[in-house]
Amino acid sequence: MTLGAELRDAIGLRTVALVVGVLLLQLGFILSYVGAFHAPTPHRVPVAVVAPAQAAPQLVGQLNGLAGDPLDASAAPDEATARARLARGDTSAVLLYDAGGTRDTLLVASGGGASVVTAVQTVVERVDAAQQRTVQVQDVVPLQPGDARGLTGFYLVIGWIVGGYLLAALLGVARGSRPANLRRAWFRLGAVVPYAIASGIGGALVVDTALHALTGHFWALAWVGALVVAAAATVTMAFQILFGVIGIGVTVLVFVVLGNPSAGGAYQSSVLPPFWRALSPVLPNGAGTTTVRQLTYFGGASVTGPLLVLAAWAVAGVLLTVVAAVLRERRGGARTAVL
Repeated sequence: MTLGAELRDAIGLRTVALVVGVLLLQLGFILSYVGAFHAPTPHRVPVAVVAPAQAAPQLVGQLNGLAGDPLDASAAPDEATARARLARGDTSAVLLYDAGGTRDTLLVASGGGASVVTAVQTVVERVDAAQQRTVQVQDVVPLQPGDARGLTGFYLVIGWIVGGYLLAALLGVARGSRPANLRRAWFRLGAVVPYAIASGIGGALVVDTALHALTGHFWALAWVGALVVAAAATVTMAFQILFGVIGIGVTVLVFVVLGNPSAGGAYQSSVLPPFWRALSPVLPNGAGTTTVRQLTYFGGASVTGPLLVLAAWAVAGVLLTVVAAVLRERRGGARTAVL
């Protein structure tokens, strides 16, 4: 055998294609993370403004007219209403205008994300300084003591997602990425249920009972975790049946390359570039992180949308897995009949 023939025999075209795919996935990983995080810039961060009727329109217009649209300011009828919005997570900050002096107050919620707080504070301080005014900052929804940088919820969700797709990948490696028939596909889907529940409870035990990082919402977090794991596992199964071993790469693309940087962990979606900002609410990573944050710091307000996103991914994963298994079984039966 010649050297060239031996090389082709050792490294086939399929292997070369897979290597190129891995290289592209690696470069996509670098591009996605650096692209999302290298220059965080606030974009239309909601801010409620409390000011006298004669001053409010001018102040709101000034904030909304800033270059790059960093803030989305709106007038609140009174301080109590504005504080209620902040406590629900409906706004990221509240600016209390000092009509009788030059010392304004900025109410923030670090529980909603430290990067957003920093961005809003920087913008407001710059605006006030230009008018020879000062601003004092009050954190009315602070982070829990064990959640020093506000990243616990993000890492919790990422851990659940990793567990979900590793379960599906393990089942695929052990018994083939594509189940032999529909019944076996249902068996695999059934295995997800106890695993997802155990993962949800286990994650809640770690962050609540063991580390006291996120406390006071044990069972809510556990059930959210079960839903996140179910979504990741069923979607990975569907990708494996549809694409075979390449399905693992597709899973990494969705959940790691695109999902993690857009999830709103270190940098919340309102300070991310447009592409990642658009992905944040529609991928399980972002929906899960938002749900954990809302449950932990904002009394569970506005979690319906993110929960529906997670449920949609889980249902889509089940449906795609079943449909792909049925089609594969029928194709196998048709080939057998021909033979």
